[in-house]
Amino acid sequence: MQPFNPWSWRDPAALAGGYQQTDPDDVPQQRSGDADDRPDAPGPGTPIDLTGYRVEATDGRIGSIDEASEDADARYLVVDTGPWIFGKKVLLPAGTVARVDHLERVVHVDRTRDQVKESPAFDPDDFGRADYRDRVGSYYTESYRQR
Repeated sequence: MQPFNPWSWRDPAALAGGYQQTDPDDVPQQRSGDADDRPDAPGPGTPIDLTGYRVEATDGRIGSIDEASEDADARYLVVDTGPWIFGKKVLLPAGTVARVDHLERVVHVDRTRDQVKESPAFDPDDFGRADYRDRVGSYYTESYRQR
């Protein structure tokens, strides 16, 4: 087993068309005929923008995705927590994502609400600094070990 890397997707397939290791021969899941007008889940290999997806911790809602990055060395989600933490934004490294439900537009993370609430504050001005990213990465790596 590889060591936990908070800045890498644990299952890159979750972003493009499935969260259960799909392959090109799989038939995409469809909603029932009485579903609303939202689009179906993308097929395998389809790039997806997670902006606007709801984010759920293991014990409840956190907020919604305000920004998602695909930088090669630092993939992350910026989540607007809304009134839950008085409008605070939090940075969730991609490694915290457990699965993505494209049909419901929900990203599930493998942290509790308290772990997210206690995370280092998101600071867009400091994000480019190595020490800030190290601090955030260390926090989530340590919380991964505590699970």
